[in-house]
Amino acid sequence: MTGSSHPVPVVEAQGVKVSFGAVRALAGVDLVIRQGECVGLVGHNGAGKSTIVNVINGGLSPHDGTLSYEGEAPGRYGINSARGHGIRCVFQELSLCPNLTVIENMRVMHRALSGWGWRSRAAAAIKGKLDEIFPGHRIDRSRAVGDLSIAERQMVEIATAFADVGQKPKLVILDEPTSSLDASLAEQLLAHIRAYVAGGGSIIFISHILGEVLSTATRIVVMKDGRVVADRPASEFTQQKLVQAMGSVVAEKRDARAVRAATSTAPVLSLPLRRGRGLPFKAFPGEIVGLAGLSGHGQTDMLVDLYLSRSGNWLQRRKPEVAFVAGDRGYNGTFPLWSILKNMSVASLGDLSRATFVDEQHEAELGDEWKRKIEVRTQDMENGILSLSGGNQQKVLFARALAARAPIVLMDDPMRGVDIGTKQEVYDILRSEAENGCTFIWYSTEMEEVCICDRVYVFNAGAIVAELAGNDINEENILAASFTEAVIGEAVA
Repeated sequence: MTGSSHPVPVVEAQGVKVSFGAVRALAGVDLVIRQGECVGLVGHNGAGKSTIVNVINGGLSPHDGTLSYEGEAPGRYGINSARGHGIRCVFQELSLCPNLTVIENMRVMHRALSGWGWRSRAAAAIKGKLDEIFPGHRIDRSRAVGDLSIAERQMVEIATAFADVGQKPKLVILDEPTSSLDASLAEQLLAHIRAYVAGGGSIIFISHILGEVLSTATRIVVMKDGRVVADRPASEFTQQKLVQAMGSVVAEKRDARAVRAATSTAPVLSLPLRRGRGLPFKAFPGEIVGLAGLSGHGQTDMLVDLYLSRSGNWLQRRKPEVAFVAGDRGYNGTFPLWSILKNMSVASLGDLSRATFVDEQHEAELGDEWKRKIEVRTQDMENGILSLSGGNQQKVLFARALAARAPIVLMDDPMRGVDIGTKQEVYDILRSEAENGCTFIWYSTEMEEVCICDRVYVFNAGAIVAELAGNDINEENILAASFTEAVIGEAVA
């Protein structure tokens, strides 16, 4: 829809500036969101996307510039004011209360759910919206959110934001909403976004999966270094033009699936059949082994079992046998009250300790080495971990695992919310470490990442149903295997 059809924007930011000490997060941002449009907001980690979103949703007050909702400046900046104007937000770092049930989280987010019978109304509202967005979801509304998988938590948060309880949402901000969803669930969400926008709703859609942005957004805004550097209809962009506008030159992806003589060496990791069905698991030295299939079908359980098989002793070894990179960094990855350096070095205490005391000079040297090697974007490693963008926090988790010198690294969808440039940097590091003999077991919900692995195990219903290698690793084969049922003791071809 055009600006002339709807002269009063849902949200308008003019000249917004925000600084955190010496760090300038926003340097005079102009952004207009109109009714009936999906605005794709793209840029590298640290470009300012999350900051402008937090200004719009009331989490931050602009240090300079103005913000208006439906043509009116808020009397007082804040989350209540934004919600009062129909602004809803789904965060990349999930904001649900893990100790409360799905129904109870609905009441936390929607004040209209009060008084007699609020539970039944909340249950009906969340069920209706989950059924609408994610048909066939099978989420139990009475379960504690902390007991749900990360994909299920993402689905609940999305449905909660879109729910019409007392007030219909006018603008829904989606920050990496598909980062925890498999391809099938992601497509369901994107279809709902298109229908919601066609019905007059407004969306801000943040994603590092550029194909999703191009296929869903009506307009794309590119940010770099706290500024808007491009604002055009989505039809005027291609993926290459988007990458160029973001200021990144991404190297062509090389073929990572070199033929390896794995059969001549013993596996470094192995597990028997899962639940007595399908294929056994094996990983050989220097391999990058992918775990694929629809989300929640046993991939993370496999990683946990592999980790416990090599780290069950309570007495930690000086050199660990296995390291783990969590994808849900806010839930089980970072220590939010610690510095960047402490978050990175915690897995290397065996190397850093002398007579039970940490050698701080050695620790600082290790931090500086990995800051350079993996390009953590910070002025001081003593800054808090939450001072970093999401992508740079994830880099710290990679540095933690690789600095520990473990010969095996397990990765649970670690690229959630990481920009395309950072991904390429990490891919190169992983390939380099693999060539030096390190073995990586990598679960990813992104098809492109699975397809750069040396071998791929596809899961369904908790079992491995297919093993793919070489040119057989492609989206068509993976999706076909994802719906294949495993039989007792062998995989169906």
